[in-house]
Amino acid sequence: MRYFKKVEGDRLYLSPINLDDVEKYIEWLSDPEVSIPLGNSAMVFTTKNEREFLEKLASGEHAFSIVKKGVSDNGELFVRDGDVLIGNCGIFDINHIHQTATVGLFIGDRENRGVGYGTETLKLLLSYGFKILNLHNIMLTVFSFNSAGLKSYNKVGFKEFGRRKEAIQMNGKRFDIVYMQILSSEFESDTLSKHLPI
Repeated sequence: MRYFKKVEGDRLYLSPINLDDVEKYIEWLSDPEVSIPLGNSAMVFTTKNEREFLEKLASGEHAFSIVKKGVSDNGELFVRDGDVLIGNCGIFDINHIHQTATVGLFIGDRENRGVGYGTETLKLLLSYGFKILNLHNIMLTVFSFNSAGLKSYNKVGFKEFGRRKEAIQMNGKRFDIVYMQILSSEFESDTLSKHLPI
């Protein structure tokens, strides 16, 4: 099997990164709709440098592939070898003393954007961070033009705590970097809990 259910949700699960997916990542990261919100649109992705990046990412403890579960003919979810890789996510910069970290994610497949997979992924990451890693404060950054991201982050419970004004220039326009955070006491979701054995 290509993927393994490390953190399971209703429609998708988070799996350790599979290095065989390098060409899929190059395809996604060459798409301006993915690379511009990530802030790496000026980079040229090759098989060599992307494989090196994925190897480094995979060697970290909390980086994941986002995998959509297959759907049977009657509409019920099931897990099979044909489950579909749709993106990437992770928890980074973890400080276990202060119980803080940063999250990031992207949905690479166009047909899987705008249907709630990013929000479900974020809930899984936060559940994992708060309930398994015992974190207290998780933050993220997002560019002010990324309205879909801002909508998803607000929906999950992130709150803006600051901005770096006009710090990004894109297509002749300037945009803010928005800093958002959520505390474990502010997060409400049973997305992960119903898939845990305890």
